[in-house]
Amino acid sequence: MDPERALRELASGDHAGCVVHVEAIPPAGARDEPLDVAPDLAVRLRRLGIDRLWAHQAAGLRAWRAGRNVAVATGTASGKSLVYQLATFEMLLADPRATAIYLFPTKALAQDQLRHLRAFAFPAARAAIYDGDTGGDERAWVRRNANVAITNPDMLHVGILPQHERWAPFLRALRLVVIDEMHVFRGVFGSHVAGILRRLRRLAAHYGAEPAFVAASATIGNPAELAGRLAGLPFDAVTDDGSPRAGKLFAFWNPPLRPDADPDAPERYSTTSQAAALLAGLAEQDVRTIAFTGSRRAAELVASHARDLLGTTRDGRAARAGRVASYRAGYLPEERREVERRLESGDLLGVAATSALELGIDVGGLDACLLAGYPGTVAATWQRVGRAGRGRDRALAVLIANDDPLDQYVVSHPKEFFARPPEAAVVDPANPHVLDAHVGCAAFELPVREEDAAYFGPGTGAARDRLAAAGLLRARGPRWVWNGRSGPAAGIGIRAAGRTVTIVEGSTGRVLGTSDEARAPHTLHPGAIYLHQGEQYAVGSLDLEAAVALVEPSRDPWYTQARDVTDIRIAAVEREAAAGRAPLFFGEVDVSNHVVGFVRRRLYSNELIDQQPLDMPVRSLRTRSVWYTVDAGVLAEAKLDRASTPGAAHAAEHAAIGLMPLFAMCDRWDVGGVSTALHPDTGACTVFVYDGYPGGAGFAERSFVAGAEHLRVTMETIDACACEHGCPSCVHSPKCGNGNEPLDKAGAVRLLAAILRV
Repeated sequence: MDPERALRELASGDHAGCVVHVEAIPPAGARDEPLDVAPDLAVRLRRLGIDRLWAHQAAGLRAWRAGRNVAVATGTASGKSLVYQLATFEMLLADPRATAIYLFPTKALAQDQLRHLRAFAFPAARAAIYDGDTGGDERAWVRRNANVAITNPDMLHVGILPQHERWAPFLRALRLVVIDEMHVFRGVFGSHVAGILRRLRRLAAHYGAEPAFVAASATIGNPAELAGRLAGLPFDAVTDDGSPRAGKLFAFWNPPLRPDADPDAPERYSTTSQAAALLAGLAEQDVRTIAFTGSRRAAELVASHARDLLGTTRDGRAARAGRVASYRAGYLPEERREVERRLESGDLLGVAATSALELGIDVGGLDACLLAGYPGTVAATWQRVGRAGRGRDRALAVLIANDDPLDQYVVSHPKEFFARPPEAAVVDPANPHVLDAHVGCAAFELPVREEDAAYFGPGTGAARDRLAAAGLLRARGPRWVWNGRSGPAAGIGIRAAGRTVTIVEGSTGRVLGTSDEARAPHTLHPGAIYLHQGEQYAVGSLDLEAAVALVEPSRDPWYTQARDVTDIRIAAVEREAAAGRAPLFFGEVDVSNHVVGFVRRRLYSNELIDQQPLDMPVRSLRTRSVWYTVDAGVLAEAKLDRASTPGAAHAAEHAAIGLMPLFAMCDRWDVGGVSTALHPDTGACTVFVYDGYPGGAGFAERSFVAGAEHLRVTMETIDACACEHGCPSCVHSPKCGNGNEPLDKAGAVRLLAAILRV
């Protein structure tokens, strides 16, 4: 595959001018070391074509042999898993009774790892999967006979640790814990995983074991720190990638403006339509391609549209249409396995996938990678792009920009992107909502003692007292036990904050999906339009007490947007600094959000149909926020008066939220914002950006650390946008509860420029 030629074919005709930057990524040669392992292992490795170790594999194995916990963070397809596989085999050679736990974020990765382990044909390793798909009889066999249990955090949390007596022999012999795809364990999910791993260490110690840890991760900015915060132990980081890498041609693609758009707020063609056209174009050239999308629905739409394009044009394309598929969570296991098999064998020419295929599932060599929207972080971008070009041949990567501030900033600042180091992953195991949950689970498993603070941190005593005050713990001398008949683990959703709302088709009782409790009033209120697998449903009712939303199929030619009112009050200031001429603060805030109505807009034209009132309960949230204040002198310098200040601050807030992923590994939906011309707690114009999770998730703190840099890129992104009054590329937000009103694009630029003029 000639990537330059393939790109020229794509960027012709109607797509001329869409390529705004091309970067040639040079290849990297291998740096390896002799295969220093036991003779039996060496024989088995050579049978698989492995006769030397890459430098990072050898370094990781040496660190483990020296008794240190190790975090290996290198590029996609760099053989990170071989470090913990060899550690497992050497452990079993030294002690055949030893056991290991492998922790993966998804079931598909567990299946893939089991295949790789079995390929070694190492008889001492009795590996088996223990997850939600494992049957009852098989579970009993795993507990009694396996010495490598492959699972996920969910099953460890609810199916292993609360039943630790059944696992006593296994835990007594536990010598190794593997955390693979560690970069996925961040935010609230990662904070919960930290609590689970601390509970695992505590139970292992109860049975007399002290396992070592090996973590593997895509390239991130803080692998040793993240691993340490997850496991509560010190780690050595191995980041010097010694594997060979093929060169790449990396293109930035900005979709053309829609000719029917409002000239004052121009809109670009969607990344979904562009990705489908590029996927079809590459399939026509017999280029094996993976297209990453941001949602399950987008994956389905890209694959379907690409098949339609291939099936309705020149002769010969129809056969190729059958070689394009989609891949996402929600498929049956056998459906996912079939797509993986066809992709690895070369039968598929193209696949549209969610991030499920971003992770380390072996899908063979691919020629090209399309990103339908910036994935949100430098780390995720390189992780996905690394799925193509696994052989010696050069590969093509194309980033198709969304019409939002973050994507437009990235494609208009290519030098900064290619020079930017990977972001740091954030977890906060001390978040009281997370900590209380896992101290309660620990008390159910074993009585909690004062010395358990060594596992859960200095906040353990306060967590215990809060649980006791709520009647969930009771004292027995110096120990505290769970005060309930059943354990708490099943009621704690570790992948989201709060409860999960189940979405049910009322006429059939069929469960369609789930939603976070926090988002449900905005997306599942009565009258809302809900999309599932490309099908449209109208919401009839939402019962937040029962955590159920009832929906029915709908053909209504409109979509809905919630309208809300948010109030924020400062509870405590924890840190202070300066961002240019603006005082900058970080601390606890109380956020109240009230969904008061929704609007209906026509599909495609976005024409406003009407506004409907709602009477939804007020949601209160104690979380953490970053905020800055602007005094009257700076406002005057920015030529902002009482009438124009709200629109300028609102526009600056929207753009800052959209650019948050530049500084923390998060999604814009993970954070919220409030701006006001005069806040009662500060007495000044104030802009808040807060974590959208109880207790915080660490994202706002990263913005506080970035300080003036966050404001600078916000100003540059707004100023560089070609629109006149504001658009989705700069200051419009898809989640704005006020319908993107008022917004003053020019005022936001003047406001931020005045703040930064030190």
